[in-house]
This record gives sequence, C-alpha cells and structure tokens, in this order.
Amino acid sequence: MKKYFLSILIIALAFNYSCNPKQEKDQQKKVLTYPEKAKDMNIYEVNIRQYTPEGTINAFIPHIDRLKNMGVDILWIMPVQPIGEKNRKEPLGSYYSIKDYTAINPNFGSLEDFNKLVKTAHEKDMIVLLDWVANHTAYDHHWANEHPEFYNLDTLGNLQSPVADWTDVADLNYENEDLHQAMINEMKWWITEADIDGFRCDVAGMVPNHFWKKAIDSLEATKDVFMLAEWDEPKMHEAGFDMTYGWEFHHLLNDIAKGKANADSVVSYLEKDKERYDSTAFRMYFTSNHDENSWNGTVFERMGDAYKNLAVLTATVPGMPLIYSGQEAGLNKRLSFFDKDTIDWSNLAYEDFYSHLLMLKKNNPALWNGAFGGDFKEINKEQNSSEILAFSREKDENEVIVILNLSDSIQTLKVDEEYKSKSYQKAANPQLKVSFSDNQEPLTFGPWSYMILTKNSLNTK
Repeated sequence: MKKYFLSILIIALAFNYSCNPKQEKDQQKKVLTYPEKAKDMNIYEVNIRQYTPEGTINAFIPHIDRLKNMGVDILWIMPVQPIGEKNRKEPLGSYYSIKDYTAINPNFGSLEDFNKLVKTAHEKDMIVLLDWVANHTAYDHHWANEHPEFYNLDTLGNLQSPVADWTDVADLNYENEDLHQAMINEMKWWITEADIDGFRCDVAGMVPNHFWKKAIDSLEATKDVFMLAEWDEPKMHEAGFDMTYGWEFHHLLNDIAKGKANADSVVSYLEKDKERYDSTAFRMYFTSNHDENSWNGTVFERMGDAYKNLAVLTATVPGMPLIYSGQEAGLNKRLSFFDKDTIDWSNLAYEDFYSHLLMLKKNNPALWNGAFGGDFKEINKEQNSSEILAFSREKDENEVIVILNLSDSIQTLKVDEEYKSKSYQKAANPQLKVSFSDNQEPLTFGPWSYMILTKNSLNTK
C-alpha cells in the first residue's frame, strides 16, 4: 500500500514539475552562439613578451583578475608559438614568424601554462582568442622541407617573402588544396588541446576567402568560435568572420587629433560604413594596438590631448572597443617589436578611465555591438559647429547621449527640441541629473572635452 501511494506521489510531483511555467521557460531558453554571445563584449590585446619582466604566460596569468575587474571580456593573445631562426629579425624575432603552429615558444612557457591561462579566463567568464598567422610561416617551418608545394616559390624554386620587407617569413600558396586542410588541422589543434574560443587572424585579407569559409565552417563543427579578421573589407564577414578591423576609422582618429578631420568626417565615415557592412557585422575600433604602438607611435605621440576624447568615441560609436597592453598604465613608449621591452605597471593611471568606458558599454544596451545596439543618430547638426560631435544611441528603454568637442578650442552645443522633454544622468556621476530646457544657454565644452549622458541603463555595477 505504501508503495502504491509513493508511486502516486512521484507521478503527481513529476506532473507538477513538467507543468511548471518557469521550468518550461528555462527549457525553451535560447542557447546563444557567436556573435550574439559577444553582443556586449569588449576586447583586450595581450602582448605576452612585453607584459611582465619575465615575459611568460605564467607571469601574465595573475593580471587576468585585474582585467576582469576592469570589465574586459575577450583576451586576444598575440602569437605564442616558437619563432623562426632562419632570417630572424634580431635579437628575438617577430611573433608573426611561426616556426611551429602547434607548439609554445619555450621563452613564453609550456602548453600546460597556456591551458592554465585559458582555464583561468574561462572561470571568470572571459573568452580567449589566439592570434593566427595563416598567410605565411617562418623560413624554417617544417613544411618548407616536407611540403615545398605549400609555398609560393620564385623562379629558382626558392621560398619568397609575401612583402618586400617581411624578410623573415615565407609566403604560403593557397592554390594548393592540401595546404587548406593542413592549416585547418593546425587551427583545430588549439581548440581541442587548449579549448580556446576563436582566433584573431593576421592580414586575413591576404588569404583567399574560400579558404576562410572552409576553415570557419570546419572550426564551427568542432566548437562555437568567435572570429576576428585583421582586415577592413565586408567580404570577410561573407566568409564567416564575426568582427573586422576599423582601420580607416583609426586613421580618421589620428587625423582628428591633428586638426585634419572633424565631426562631419566621423558622421560621413559611419554612414558609409553602415552602407558597406551588414548590421550584424561587428566592427573593432581602437586608439592603439601592437602595430600602431611599435611602428607609428604611442597614443600620446599620435593623439596628444585628444587621447581620452577619441578613446570615448571608439567605445560609444557602433562597434567593439579594443584596449592594447599597457594603455591602462599610460603606456608612453613604443614597445620594441623584436626585442624584450617590458611595460611599466607602476602607475595604473588610466585604469579607472578604461574601466568606466567598458562598464558603460556593458550596462547600456544602446551601446552593444552590431545589430544588438542602437543606431547612431546625430543631434542638431544644423545649429552646431563641425567641431562638435553630438549623437544619441537608443535601444528599447535605454538611451545614451555622447557629446565630444573634437578640437583644441572652446565650442558650444544646442540640443534638438525632442531632447528637452527628457531627463538624463551623467555617466561619470549617476547621481547628477541633467535635463534641457527651452531657455537654457548653449552648453560650453573646453578643448577635447566630452560629456556622456544615460537614461535607464542596466546598472549592473
């Protein structure tokens, strides 16, 4: 008899559980994949060699906590594989001269160390992208002897460089279909052996798109991955990349700092970019990266007093902001590309600044990436100087207004009628409310100053 009543009780509980609306909702909850999983993410570039005095993977790992607290979501790790010795650019060589795709540079550590890095990041809900160099290898990569047909050879049958001054790397031949599968296998190794979450692909546009389509499809069959192309063309998204570089926008930022471009230039760029790229495409914007820092100068050299203003711009226009190693410490030197040159972490002068920008993005759906964020809408252009950029982005109940003086002189701003009926809070001080009225004097902005206003943010932090 007890067994009978017990059976009835179990059936009743099971029925009640299966009819529970919350349970049904949880079961029906959408499983997110990239790029949607990265809708509110930002990205940080890690230069292992220069990050610490040791220049090792293990020495970098303790910094992950700090980066997580800053609001960093994606760690892009510059190449960690062994560097070619033949034709090496002395003394230590370029990270992008890969001698062995599926190994760790012993100067950086071991595969176990790298696995620990990935595991640590995953425990903090961060994702890891590995820099991938598919266009070329070191001259002493084992393929050079085993598969010379994988390379573009000169008339004498010798390896040759893809670009004249890239003398330490040999150009690969993607007309050879066997190379395609070999390269895909090397990429898959990092997913299966190190559990990485995707790749940042070096000079991606110099590799045929049909290879990338095949490679990304194959990788996706192994794991849902996030793919970043170092290239500024819509065709990369057709191949399956989630995000592309905003190189043209970066050059525009440098021109603004020099007084060669203004707010009109930004609006024209964004309008053109919206026409060229599908709304689902993520675009990556930055004030610095390893190339810009080493070869063209620090942000202070290139942008001077406009530095913070332009960083705000990269974090608030439709796109994903990138921070390069050391920017939060006010990196004020060009890091050597071929030698050891440690970042000075003694003063994290800009950490709060970047943390504020990253959390601003995360807490305001209007600033999210691609189609997940709000559209760019210029404010009252007719009555304002071409040196003032004022725009709004709105998503559902959330709105963000950004006002930037893109000049080294004082400028004023008048707002449109539609904004006078709304109340905002200052992003820098949410307790401070701001509203606009009919009889209000134009707002005054000092050289390179800015203001960010929000309405109904998520306030998760």
